[in-house]
Amino acid sequence: MWQPPQRLAFKATPGRIPTREEAAASRLFSPLSHGPLQLTSRTWVPAMVPWRADADGHVTDAVVEWYARLAEGQPGAIVIEATGIRDVPSGPLLRIGHDRYVAGLRKVTEAIHRHSDGRTRAYVQLIDFLVVKRRPLRASFLERFLRITDRHRAALAMAGADDNAVRARLAALDDAALQAVLDAREWEALQKGARERVTDVDLPHIRDLPLLLPGLFAGAAQRAREAGFDGVELHYAHAYTMASFLSATNTRADGYGGSVAERARLPLEVYAAVRAAVSANYVVGCRMLSEECIEGGSGIDDAVFFALEFARAGMDFLSFSRGGKFDDAKQPKVGDAVYPYTGVSGYECMPSYLSDEQGPFGRNLEPTRALREALRDDGLATPVVAAGGIHNFEQAERVLAEGIADIVGSARQSLADPGWWKKLREGRGAKVRQCEYKNYCEGLDQKHKEVSCQLWDRVGLDEPGVMRSRDGKRRLVAPEDW
Repeated sequence: MWQPPQRLAFKATPGRIPTREEAAASRLFSPLSHGPLQLTSRTWVPAMVPWRADADGHVTDAVVEWYARLAEGQPGAIVIEATGIRDVPSGPLLRIGHDRYVAGLRKVTEAIHRHSDGRTRAYVQLIDFLVVKRRPLRASFLERFLRITDRHRAALAMAGADDNAVRARLAALDDAALQAVLDAREWEALQKGARERVTDVDLPHIRDLPLLLPGLFAGAAQRAREAGFDGVELHYAHAYTMASFLSATNTRADGYGGSVAERARLPLEVYAAVRAAVSANYVVGCRMLSEECIEGGSGIDDAVFFALEFARAGMDFLSFSRGGKFDDAKQPKVGDAVYPYTGVSGYECMPSYLSDEQGPFGRNLEPTRALREALRDDGLATPVVAAGGIHNFEQAERVLAEGIADIVGSARQSLADPGWWKKLREGRGAKVRQCEYKNYCEGLDQKHKEVSCQLWDRVGLDEPGVMRSRDGKRRLVAPEDW
């Protein structure tokens, strides 16, 4: 992952630890009621992908145990990992694109409700994504993947030559000469792997996304309700399909790109289809970006427009993240796929303890404040979720006291100590293990390995019943006394 050149080291601290009485009187542990969104506290575990599903996207025992352990901390809500809405292969990522997934997902919701003593709501994050291929070998790309056209023949002065002759000439070129012959997308496919974009409207399946996605999301939401989820979070953030429609880089000319209103059109149509499928009494919100943090990308003004439109349409909550885009991601190794959290925008999404003068904690709070203020100025009471490096009671309470947000999300700290919310509420904050923000977990995610925390994944490996990673070297759930 990219890191700021200053590389200033920051350490997460417990801050002021509340007594049980102070916690009981705090904003953080007060309930929230807004339409169907009913939380026992304003504590929230954002979606994290732990890579514990099987190869066909089914829930495994490891998936159930992961969420059961998080639920023992009794947060107000847990958002289940990004779960694919299509019935297509996607590796060990949960899926919800067919009825056969419902029974397994029901095990997750039952575990969350049971292990939290009914204090935690379970939401599922619904995601769509386009094709991203692994970076190929140079020879493989030129021999197999590159589609030879007359443009290549003209550039090489090989009019009338057959494909094999053109491929042989291309293979003999050095990189500078080859780059001069290939177009920008071909060169990118060689250097980083081919990647579909929502602007590839020459491809029928991309052109028809506005026709397909509302129904796919609606069907997934219906299955989520059947599986016992208390609501759904539409994934409109980071590098994926819906965020790409919202992006300022979306130049589609079919009414679904260009202006901010046209870029918001499909996300609003998806929301409308989902709402119609699950009724007004079911929680539907979204995760979206405050800023894309890429050159030519969407900024805070765009996000304000989108947030107002989504809130006016009736979304039950808005959860804000930032960055995490393919556009500035680092070149992957040959055989690996590009990872959208390795560039500057990726750092803004998941900053580490090595940072610039601003530091890694709360980098998204001021944009979130601006977005919530815009909503309130418009008379909209939609609850706002803030997240990004929040790791202690003092921080979280300030977020609520200053009106930055209505709900406080914390992913990495919840991974480091799944019981930390409950420890704080019970006056046992001194027992909380602090996340070190070294992004060990992010490194595992990048390799699609089961995500764990370096604070606990080698602890008590010989304990009876410990569930281990596929290589047997790490435990997959934090110890019970953690």
